[in-house]
Amino acid sequence: MQERPILSVKNLSTHFNMAEGVVKAVQDVSFDLHRDDVLGIVGETGSGKSVTVKSVAGMTDSPGFIAGGEILFFTDEFSKTGEKEYIDLVKLPKESFSKVRGKHIGMIFQDPMTSLDPMYTIGNQMIETIVHHKKVTEEEARERSIRLLEQVGIPKPSERINDYPFQLSGGQRQRVVIAIALSCDPEILVADEPSTALDVTVQAQILELMKDLQEQFNSSMIFITHDLAVIAEIATKISVMYGSYQMEMADSMEIFENPMNPYTFALLECIPRLDIKQDQLLPIPGQPPIMLNPPNLCPFLPRCSRATDRCYKELPRLEQLKDNHFVRCWNPITNRVLLVKEAQE
Repeated sequence: MQERPILSVKNLSTHFNMAEGVVKAVQDVSFDLHRDDVLGIVGETGSGKSVTVKSVAGMTDSPGFIAGGEILFFTDEFSKTGEKEYIDLVKLPKESFSKVRGKHIGMIFQDPMTSLDPMYTIGNQMIETIVHHKKVTEEEARERSIRLLEQVGIPKPSERINDYPFQLSGGQRQRVVIAIALSCDPEILVADEPSTALDVTVQAQILELMKDLQEQFNSSMIFITHDLAVIAEIATKISVMYGSYQMEMADSMEIFENPMNPYTFALLECIPRLDIKQDQLLPIPGQPPIMLNPPNLCPFLPRCSRATDRCYKELPRLEQLKDNHFVRCWNPITNRVLLVKEAQE
């Protein structure tokens, strides 16, 4: 019997009030995160993946707001009995959220230069975080910071801890951000495209480091990217987002071998492969949707070749069609091999 999830997101919707109208950035997103899970959230720019995790981490500031749903976190942080219980982070006062973010949820952002304060040394920033959440002395926090810098591969950590961010390379700065995220032993790591701003060689090193540290610290992880090759490398299960909705969610191997949503299928067919010619790639026609006051229909509808009359009348729900395989579509793909042959002909 599988243990209860450490995080359970149910029907989460996050909107933004703009002068032109309401931008529905995230709509009806649900997932469970268990211990040791690595959930990959993949999608195009503007699909809602970053807003999803910022909502989970309590970082949705005005004009953004959570319009509906629950974010249930299993913790003893606010328990009166000392026993772990589910708390709804949506209902948590903003001033209480700092006890969760940093201590229980570690954040790793895309650009380390915007995550690190250029006016303070690496040590200052790490020590402040540890002292705030762990209630230890500054000397103990400094010793822990040095150990963490060593664990993430920073050479001569006892010396580099006194450096400012500009004195480090891009890859080293990202390693420091990872060290800060891990400094309070969080149950969940949230990585928002952490390797996108790095060159390919350093990107591979950072991904390998994160996999090793996730296993070493026994943390769960939510990993956001638009790169399917990256998600295949690190995720145990994948949620595919498009136009603010989850289109499909399944185990990583299942998504790549048996995509059932037409958008997921089209996305995979766009990936260059060694076994086909470049002119055989199948680009997705049309443009991504505008999320300002969108119709209550499938967001992929204008670009979908499998649309039927029903698709123009009602929005499909995310339904479980196989074990641990959820799909939002009225006409899911049941035979990928046949569909590939038809498309190539």
